Formats: sequence, structure tokens, C-alpha cells
Amino acid sequence: MLFRVYADARMFEEGLEVFDYMISNGLKIDERSCIVYLLASKRCDRMEMCSVLFRKMVNSNMEVSVYSLTIVVDGLCRRGRVTRAKELMIEMAGVKGIKPNVITYNTILNGYVKIRDSAGVEEILRLMETDEVAYNAATYTMLIHFFGDSGKAEKAERLFKDMNERNVEVDIHVYTSIISCNCKVGNLKRAFALFDELSERGLAPSTHTYGALIDGVCKAGQMEAAKILLSRMQSQGLDMNLLIFNTLIDGYCKAGMIDEALRVKGTMEKNGFKADNYTHNIIASGLCKLNKLDDAKNWLFAMIERGEIPNSVNFTTLINIYCKERNILEAKKLFKEMKKKSVKPTLVTYNALIDGCCKEGKIHEAYKLKEEMVAVGFLPDIYTYTSLIHGECISGDVDKALQLLSEARESGLTINMVTYTAIVSGLSREGRSEEAFKLYDEAMETGMTPDKRLYASLVGSLHQVPNS
Repeated sequence: MLFRVYADARMFEEGLEVFDYMISNGLKIDERSCIVYLLASKRCDRMEMCSVLFRKMVNSNMEVSVYSLTIVVDGLCRRGRVTRAKELMIEMAGVKGIKPNVITYNTILNGYVKIRDSAGVEEILRLMETDEVAYNAATYTMLIHFFGDSGKAEKAERLFKDMNERNVEVDIHVYTSIISCNCKVGNLKRAFALFDELSERGLAPSTHTYGALIDGVCKAGQMEAAKILLSRMQSQGLDMNLLIFNTLIDGYCKAGMIDEALRVKGTMEKNGFKADNYTHNIIASGLCKLNKLDDAKNWLFAMIERGEIPNSVNFTTLINIYCKERNILEAKKLFKEMKKKSVKPTLVTYNALIDGCCKEGKIHEAYKLKEEMVAVGFLPDIYTYTSLIHGECISGDVDKALQLLSEARESGLTINMVTYTAIVSGLSREGRSEEAFKLYDEAMETGMTPDKRLYASLVGSLHQVPNS
């Protein structure tokens, strides 16, 4: 009784002393009292106390159930110590025979999902299979959302099918996740089929469900379809949210319909939603798409003048604009200001500046930026390599460009058409038509569609005299 009183009073150190006293004097203490302590210490974020008691429980040879284990596992996962939680689960199963159940596994699975650790997720799934622990609705929901959000549509679809075959209840959250997944990979036909299916099952689509579909059609440039979905959503009494407004604005901007985008922004503000940094950046990017670079800059500078703090995306957009204007000096100034204001540059920021430097022939500065980028934890992607390849070709060092191409391949990156065009153009200017055509054939074998610039380079290479 005293032990539980201390737990309820959050006197955890005193509670441990009582536990030790009872065990050392042969007094019986039941697991339910310990569970009160475990839950209380977990809620108070005193996981060290929670873990200590659990270890004492196990060492005292008292009956310890999976419920107690799961409490500790949950506490560890909430503090980001997911791997430690997994290790504890495995240890208890092996040494003490405390077999984890689906809730224990789901807890660790959720921990790995939150930190987007695909390897961790896969490991837990293998353990569940080994232990013959069947997925429940929560497992399926979590995994479908995780794989769908990661763009792994096939895995998400297999889980969805398995869920239906096992007659596990599919709710609107699962449907929204699988619809969103298909929209992300551009499979709108499947997304709309699922939307019809959920209605046939008597489920009501939520704002998030409509949001996923609207995002899908906007990305596909189908703005009329977006308007129809929006109208249908509102007719069902569902309210718009900032995310959907931003999705529509983004869709119109990408379609080059800046006036429509601004109209939606006005409607958004009339409905009580304040345009955020993301909204402003979408519009600035839309103006850039129309080559209205001054308007784009002014739009973002006006945002800053109103007292809104620019984020990394805003800074990156401005840096990119200056690079497009071939004003590397201003781009670098902004880059310094960004870091001075403790706004961390992203991979996209570095790529924009590297590309700008390369196009201006400042290849050494580009490499310095690449080194800095790696030092802060970003790995070069295909855009980084393409910019450097282009830069080396501009400076006339095509052999170095070819080395970079090999390096990109060795890094496991997929070479895209822009990369091929850059290197083929460089080879063509040097009159190295045989190598240029070889890379062209390679691009064709991968199913890529060449652009006019690539064709022009190849034709031009036939009229160039090879450098000796």
C-alpha cells in the first residue's frame, strides 16, 4: 500500500526504497502496484526511475507480464530511445521469457516510423514474423501510412490487400493514407477508385481525404478537377484548411496561373487563414516560373518587411533567383546572412549556389561549397553532380566531368536526362563525338527522351575537330 502511495505522490526515490525493503524482507508485492509506479514515472518523464524499477522487478523473480514491459518500451520510444527499447524487448523475451505482443511491437514500430528509420521498421517486421505475431488494425494503419508516405506504393497496396483479406476493419484513416500514396506516385485512377470504394463501404471522406486527392490532381496540373473536388468537399460540410489552400495556390502557380493563385490567397485570407512562409514561397516560385524574377524578389522582401522571419525555403528561393540573374555576389551575401541568422541551409540551398557558381565559371568555389555541404551532413545528389559536370564542361575539363559522372554512378545515383545533356554537350564541344554518341545510346537504353539541346549538341559534334 505504501509503495502505491509513494507512486501516486510521485515520490519515486522513496518508492524504490520501499520496494527494496519489501523484497529484502520477503514481503510479497504484486505487479499491479508496480504498474502504478511504472505508469506514474513514465508520465512524469522519469524514465530512469521507470527503468530501474522494471529491472528490479525482473531481478526479484516476481511475475512480470508483457504489460509492464510495454510500459517501459513505450517510455523509451517516447524519449527517442527506440533501439534501446527494441534491445530490452529482445532481452526480456530471451532471458525472462516475457513474450512481446502486438502492442509491444506496435510501440517500437511507431518509434521507428516517427524517426523514419526504414531499416528499423523492416527489422521489427521480421521479428514479428519470426514470433508469429499477427498485425492488428493499428499495425496496418501505421505501415500503410509509413510506406505510402515514403512513396513505396506497392508495399502499401500489398498491406491494404492483406488487411482486407484478413477482414481487419479498414477505416477512413487507412483509406486516406492509401489514396495519398497513390496520388504521390501519380496513380490518380487508383486513387479515385479507392475514393469511390470507401463511399460504397459507408465511410465518409474527411478533409484530409479530399486534401490528398486535391494534392494529387494539382500536381498533375488538373486544376478543373481540383475545383470539382473542392466544391464536393464543401457541399459535404467539410471546411478548408491552410494546407488545402496552399495546395491549390501551388497548383495554380505551377500551371502558370498566377492570377488564380492570388485569387485563392485572397479567399484564404477572407476565411481567416493567414498566409504563411510556405504560401509566400509558393507564389514567389510561381513568379519565377513566369520569369518574373524581380516580382518574385519583391514578393519575398515585402514578406520580410512585414516582420515575418524568412525560413530556409525563403532564403533558398531568393538565392536561386540571384543565381538565375547571374548575381552570385548577392546570392553569396544572402547565404552568409542566412547562416548569421541561424537559419540552416538545406541541400537545395547548397545545390542552388553550387549551380550558380558553376554557370559563372567559379568552379573552385563550387567545390568548396560541396565540401562544406558534406561537412554539415549532406550527401551530394544528382543535382549537385549535374551542376559540377556542367561547370567542368564550361571550363573545358571534360575529363573531370566524366570522372564526376563515374563518381555519381558509384554513389548509387540515377543519372537523369539533364546530366546526360550536360556531359554530351561538353563532349560535343570538344569534338569527341564517339563518346558523346555512346552516352546518348546509354540514355536511350534507359528509356529517356532527349531534348532539342541534346540533338543539337550531337549534330554539332560531327562538325567539330577533335582536340589533340
